[in-house]
Amino acid sequence: MMRIPYWHVDAFSARAHGGNQAAVMLLDSWLTDDKLQAIAAENMFAATAFAVADHTGDADWELRWFAPSGEISLCGHATLAAGHVLLPQSEAKCVTFRTRQSGYLVVRQAKVGVEIGLPVIATRPSTQAVAIAALGSTPIATHSSTIRHHIFLFEDEQAIRSLSPDFSTLANIGDDQFICTARGRASDFISRVFVPGAGVNEDCVTGSAHAALAPFWAQRLGKNNLTAYQASCRGGHVRCRMDGDRVWLDGPCVTVVEGAYLLD
Repeated sequence: MMRIPYWHVDAFSARAHGGNQAAVMLLDSWLTDDKLQAIAAENMFAATAFAVADHTGDADWELRWFAPSGEISLCGHATLAAGHVLLPQSEAKCVTFRTRQSGYLVVRQAKVGVEIGLPVIATRPSTQAVAIAALGSTPIATHSSTIRHHIFLFEDEQAIRSLSPDFSTLANIGDDQFICTARGRASDFISRVFVPGAGVNEDCVTGSAHAALAPFWAQRLGKNNLTAYQASCRGGHVRCRMDGDRVWLDGPCVTVVEGAYLLD
């Protein structure tokens, strides 16, 4: 019986049962992909982060993320959760991760909790007629990235909170991120993020979406430090800071469960 160190972390939240849930699991070596996928499906969180000590000297850890339905190319909240777990075990002020599809990522101590630097995700105007019909409300503007992050800009916060999408239609488009946003009443901007093609109808707090939202709003508001709120059922606050080709996101994390995952 294999005992895998396991943490259940609520990221981007100062309290349990808020923010976005992630499992963090530390492996001695990589399991087969089908086992990693089976564990993620069993966990049923938006993401499970698997880490293996990196022996190349380029980073502290190798990192991969799995949703219940497949591997993820970039996951901000689960990386933040992994940093939250690993930083107290290190004397360093930051922990570095080598990823297969998103390069090198850094999580470091922040004034409140920890912060993660993600690559900027640039977007440009696009047309997403099928997705807009599925959202059930017409945005002011639509932008998309080359890696299928779609931003839909709406008139106000109430329009975001009132959305009731047709998830089956969105899922048929693919595992794209459908990011709906508007100016916030108590924050610079508000958002909701739908990823039904990846098995998550509505994500709670999405780090990778903010790597697209931060430059999107920084250009419109003319400032590089932004406050954000993701208005999911759990909700979460994200502070965003533009720094060259990186977006730094910070927020508190809470460990809810610590133990071992038993694997035959």
